[in-house]
Amino acid sequence: MKLDFKKYILNFRRPSGTSRGVLRQKETYFIEIIDGNRRGVGECGLFRGLSYDDVPGFEAQLKTVCNALEKGEDTKTLCTNFPSIQMGVEMALLSFNSPTPFQLFDSAFSRGQQPISINGLVWMGNIAYMRQQVFDKIDAGFDCIKLKIGALDFADECQLLTEIRERYSAKEVTLRVDANGAFSADEALDKLMTLSTFDLHSIEQPIAAGQPDALAELCVKTPLPIALDEELIGVLHQDDQRRLLEKIKPQYIILKPSLLGGFAASAAWIRLAEERNIQWWVTSALESNIGLNAISQWTASLQTTTPQGLGTGSLFTNNIESPLVVAKGMLHHNNSLTWDYRF
Repeated sequence: MKLDFKKYILNFRRPSGTSRGVLRQKETYFIEIIDGNRRGVGECGLFRGLSYDDVPGFEAQLKTVCNALEKGEDTKTLCTNFPSIQMGVEMALLSFNSPTPFQLFDSAFSRGQQPISINGLVWMGNIAYMRQQVFDKIDAGFDCIKLKIGALDFADECQLLTEIRERYSAKEVTLRVDANGAFSADEALDKLMTLSTFDLHSIEQPIAAGQPDALAELCVKTPLPIALDEELIGVLHQDDQRRLLEKIKPQYIILKPSLLGGFAASAAWIRLAEERNIQWWVTSALESNIGLNAISQWTASLQTTTPQGLGTGSLFTNNIESPLVVAKGMLHHNNSLTWDYRF
């Protein structure tokens, strides 16, 4: 069995804004397993500036892991502090041991019989650009819209939400917002009070991660359900995960397998959340279609009907051609289409 990895740079069709900055490229890594005619591929979806394993020596560690796998050694310890590498290894082994490299989880979705409901993602830009994105996505059939907020003037962002609600009720269009930690702890509650008037589904990470006391207080007082996102990154041990959920008591958690250490790690978060009546959904972390395909198939195996954050495949000009298709607010696995990934 031979293993190797390669770096791949995804280019955004248009610079995409968040409160943390503007994204133009996304770096990722593919792990390949080859044994005769059997092949497997996984994606280590490193996210610069966000991943816990965005550290010097990442590629050296990835090489060490591939060498160990090639020798048939257990890589669990090697991957302990490298969640995206653990994700890539888990995905590559699933791929290698599957009948075909890109059918990792058997479900109605992977068989092309049942699409996944997803939210339409609205990136930051000027208000006119965000307005265009919102109504274009609603016209395209999305009934759940997620807006990135926190970098523009708050009054302008609220005006946009007002315009949406003047045209569409919460029964017609579900609205999620994601602040990416943009609000200060002192101002957050007042802003959540204002945002709650727009009948929003939830807000992701209103204040920056690493403020558990402030976030716990906010989750008690909030008029608007709060979803933890960045707060989960780097919390790798189950005792720490349990303590975090019990302290903060969020209404939701957001699962990004590439940032949390793979499917088994994400499933552990789900178990802890459900034991505490905390709801959840799954979101991609700007992986290529290889990673997005695996995450989508895993998500479908969970049999959830909540709209997921899995509509990122069309963001890039040089994504891997795949059977993933977004249509009418749904992610479809169209098995009449083929993969164009050359091992």
